[in-house]
Amino acid sequence: MEIVEKKSSGLATTDAIILVGHGAPASDTPNDLITELKRLQVQRHQQEMLKIMPREAALDKLIRERARTLETDPYKFGLERLAKKLTQKLGKQRLIVAYNEFCSPSVEEAINRLVADGAKHIVLMPTMFTPGGAHSEIEIPEIIEKMCEQHCGITLEYAWPVDLDHLANFIVGHLTNSL
Repeated sequence: MEIVEKKSSGLATTDAIILVGHGAPASDTPNDLITELKRLQVQRHQQEMLKIMPREAALDKLIRERARTLETDPYKFGLERLAKKLTQKLGKQRLIVAYNEFCSPSVEEAINRLVADGAKHIVLMPTMFTPGGAHSEIEIPEIIEKMCEQHCGITLEYAWPVDLDHLANFIVGHLTNSL
């Protein structure tokens, strides 16, 4: 599998796009489950363990797969609304949503699903736009690297970093139109 950061061939050859959101736990998720999951994640990273332990995996799955409503997870529903708008603008490009944490599907699950459906060139686009964030700069690239070990002959293109001039232009346009 090839990992490409930044555009190399454009959207014309892309089979699918994964819009990667941060993710949030449903508001009715018991705090003790979230606290335990985060503690186990920190412990694993401090001990530089690559493999996720069974309890951490079980908690992650439980929290990610918790039933969601607009009231308990407005972030998920907001990201899905954005995905629908993007799908309309992308035309025939397939777009799916994935989440870095707390929500399903995970980035790994989304990649696996697309590969199983025959995708050979997948672009991942994070919704976390500013530089310096661990999710966009460390965690997502690590996930992509891990997926390279599982799939051969697939190109994963990471649309990162986001061009700050484009982002600044968007923000100025938004402010101009909103005020």
